[in-house]
Amino acid sequence: MRARIYKPARTAMSSGNARTKLWVLEYVPAEKREVDPLMGWTSSGDMDSQVRLRFDTREAAEAYAEANGIDAVVVKPKTRKPNIRPRGYGENFASDRRGAWTH
Repeated sequence: MRARIYKPARTAMSSGNARTKLWVLEYVPAEKREVDPLMGWTSSGDMDSQVRLRFDTREAAEAYAEANGIDAVVVKPKTRKPNIRPRGYGENFASDRRGAWTH
């Protein structure tokens, strides 16, 4: 079995960091999905593609994969620098604001 270990990124619809702190072990699909002609649902006979295990550290995920004979590939996360303004949100309402208030 093949799997990948990665740290999930933020969703495109959110600026929060929920569900991005844990490492995930996810199996690579063994067969392609098929569309049911009657209902239009997609299905697959591969049950391992539904399994998603979460770990606190990358080392724990790698140890689990090694102990269970899983060929795992680690995908390193791309970190972003935080976008923090010096004075923050309160600067919008400050009396000594540098620029003119415009919308």
